[in-house]
Amino acid sequence: MTNGSDAILERMMALHPKVIDLTLDRMGRCLEAVGDPHLKIPPVIHVAGTNGKGSTQAMIRAGLEAAGQSAHAYTSPHLARFHERIRVAGEIISEERLTEILDRVYEANGGGQITYFEITTVAAFLAFAETPADWTLLEVGLGGRHDATNVVDKPALTIITTVDLDHQQFLGETVGEIAYQKAGIIKRGVPVVVGPQHDEALEVIEAEAARLGAPVLAHGQHWHAFEERGRMIYQDETGLLDLPLPNLLGAHQIGNAGMAIAALRHLGFGEEAAEGAVTNAYWPARMQRLKTGPLVEAAPRAELWLDGGHNPAAGQALAAVLRAMPKRPTHLICGMLSTKDVEGYLRPLAAEVDSLRAIAIPGESATLPPEATAAAAGRVGLPSQVSDSLDAALADIVRDAPDARVLIAGSLYLAGAVLRRNG
Repeated sequence: MTNGSDAILERMMALHPKVIDLTLDRMGRCLEAVGDPHLKIPPVIHVAGTNGKGSTQAMIRAGLEAAGQSAHAYTSPHLARFHERIRVAGEIISEERLTEILDRVYEANGGGQITYFEITTVAAFLAFAETPADWTLLEVGLGGRHDATNVVDKPALTIITTVDLDHQQFLGETVGEIAYQKAGIIKRGVPVVVGPQHDEALEVIEAEAARLGAPVLAHGQHWHAFEERGRMIYQDETGLLDLPLPNLLGAHQIGNAGMAIAALRHLGFGEEAAEGAVTNAYWPARMQRLKTGPLVEAAPRAELWLDGGHNPAAGQALAAVLRAMPKRPTHLICGMLSTKDVEGYLRPLAAEVDSLRAIAIPGESATLPPEATAAAAGRVGLPSQVSDSLDAALADIVRDAPDARVLIAGSLYLAGAVLRRNG
């Protein structure tokens, strides 16, 4: 039976024929209809970027909570349930509260054209405005300049994580063009923390910050983060921190942790918050080890991992993580969206995995046919086969290699399906 929030979310899908339509006009109208809640939320930390937004935001939230502060958090897309997108004072929004908020926003909108992401973003602002907290963490949905979250005129801080190629059909064909869209969250006079960047992206971001008089806190200039002897070293003009490595796996998480710490330190938080950021953050489907559930029971001797990365930079990061792990026969189960650069994603992984099983993303109309994923794998030198389903792919792998490392990857939508299946 369809429950309350699911029914309203389904109705919201019909309010605009396009899934993505980048403009802020509809947001302004709908926000006004519910009393402009975006003007009444706690101080905002706004995060844009291609890769690392979610991890960086999760680390900031962990750091704030370690310092005794509470934070609202908005992220997208969700993995298993829509409710994951809206954390109210640290807790995932309840079904009762979500249903009530969605219903109010739907009614106030009065049937006007508005995208699904826009109207649900308005709902998040309403939830945040009506519950006390110390901070609001906003993750951009797509781009930045025209994203539905970009309606807060004076955030406390903005953050731009690594910019790379993704969503070119909406944001531009070059890293510089995409960086221009991400830099749209920079506000006049508001400091911006900038993560590790390609030179082309950094130039664009710095030019926009200079135009708006926004102080820049850039990786490699104003702060540094690196691994040394199994520890994470963070350094800025106020001193050096010797911290544990981030509990989120991968060398790329050092840069994400650096951004989180740079943000926390700029906001006046000390070592307790920095340590909390690297040790307490939880962010599912970012090289997440599956340890319980039906999938683990179906492959009891295997090592199961899940990752939602889906662009060439994510493929490189994932390959680096696999390279650093103890050697073990490694097999990839991969499903991707038809809009993604499949070869670019798989090319760095080809040297680190023994084979690929291509599957369709369950219930996703934009899934790439598994035959196309398998063909792309073949073109980058990765032995591949097509499987009818996730379960079939896993069964085939462990039949031949029961002690294998199995990585399920290629899409956050696939990761969500895996978490629901394994729940």
